[in-house]
Amino acid sequence: MQRGQFSSRLAFILAASGSAVGLGNIWGFPTNAAENGGGAFLLMYLILAFALAYPALMAELIIGRHNRSNMASALQSMAPAVGSAKLGRTTGLIGVVTASMILCFYSIVAGWMIAHMLATVARMLAFNGLADWLVGFSLMRNVLFATIFVGFTLWVISAGVEQGIEKWSRRLMPSLLALLIGLIIYVLMQDGAMQGLRLFLIPNFSQLANPELVVNAMGQAFFSMSLGVGTMLIYGSYLRADENLPVAGALVTLADTGVAVLAGMLVLPALFVAQQLGVEIYADSGSLIAGPDLIFRVLPSLFASMGATGPWVALAFFVLMSIAALTSSISMLEVPVSWAVETRGISRLRASWMVGIIVASASAFVALYFDALFGLVVDISTVWAQPLLSLMLCVFCGWLINRNTLLDELKKGCPEVEAGIFWRLWPPYVKVFCPLLILLILAQSFIER
Repeated sequence: MQRGQFSSRLAFILAASGSAVGLGNIWGFPTNAAENGGGAFLLMYLILAFALAYPALMAELIIGRHNRSNMASALQSMAPAVGSAKLGRTTGLIGVVTASMILCFYSIVAGWMIAHMLATVARMLAFNGLADWLVGFSLMRNVLFATIFVGFTLWVISAGVEQGIEKWSRRLMPSLLALLIGLIIYVLMQDGAMQGLRLFLIPNFSQLANPELVVNAMGQAFFSMSLGVGTMLIYGSYLRADENLPVAGALVTLADTGVAVLAGMLVLPALFVAQQLGVEIYADSGSLIAGPDLIFRVLPSLFASMGATGPWVALAFFVLMSIAALTSSISMLEVPVSWAVETRGISRLRASWMVGIIVASASAFVALYFDALFGLVVDISTVWAQPLLSLMLCVFCGWLINRNTLLDELKKGCPEVEAGIFWRLWPPYVKVFCPLLILLILAQSFIER
């Protein structure tokens, strides 16, 4: 079966950056920063993004391009011993399940973004009753818009790599960046914005010793870069053989962290602009309001206080959030779809529909028992499964896969890599340092809970 392939490095960077740049950046990063000290969280996130996330990303890209297959098949074939091959297949299958679990809650949140976007349009047209229903929390709204969002994702994935993933990444990523930069410029021109910008950019170094901040920064780095669940492994399998993998991985990491920083430069200053306009931005605990209340209560109050420009700013913001959600969900849905196509021998269209229906049904179930399941699914998939799966990928690259196999794969796009600093540092780093650091941070997370 002929597999798809990205047509250029730019196409891969846009697609992989789109995978990394999702709600984890535009929503998750600023709210985490608001909860964890602003500048201190930003600094720790940047450290862990390059100290942990980049090496783990490289493990996925190398394994993916070498095998040109889904996560389960790739790990199984790269560890030829019977026991390690079974471990590889099991790890890959857990990655497929985890990507699907993430989509179950992610599609609900993405549906909220679409609903708020449409509510803004409805208010512009004086359909206030419809707007109130769109922004109200209800089972019908949650299920309807989660299903619509899964349908959009399914439509893109079913078209394949070149005509689906690549085509829409080329359209969506420039649109996302343009909207984000435009909103930042507007917000920074408002009264109070500089106070939020200082909070975000100037760290309190004493907060760096806070174990909870370190755990949250690691979780943010892994989630925002879509690591551990096979998305980057799959995208790596669509890379051309002559692509320079260390450079490609570095560009994706820079793009992801860059958009996270831009998102923080939008949301935290917007909080203090809202305060200038009379909106309460502190919770009862004394900390800045974060999470859903930040996106769906504080910012809409800010938009409502802006007069005639408010609805247009609100519309641009929720369009931005919807695009960010879609660019990430495309890569996550590709993980189970590629597995179904390559291991079950069914067509991409049929696999896309089958996986889409399963994910939409599971999302509806989570929405039905929202209070009991939503937070649980988020914790299992992002707090525990993603770091553990990244740990396993590091173990495979460092301990179970032949070192010369990795080097030969890197040499295809960078013949001089063996003499460079990357090859001197990365193998021992991914073999020892990354697993130990992930385990230490996970242990700390377990103790804190």
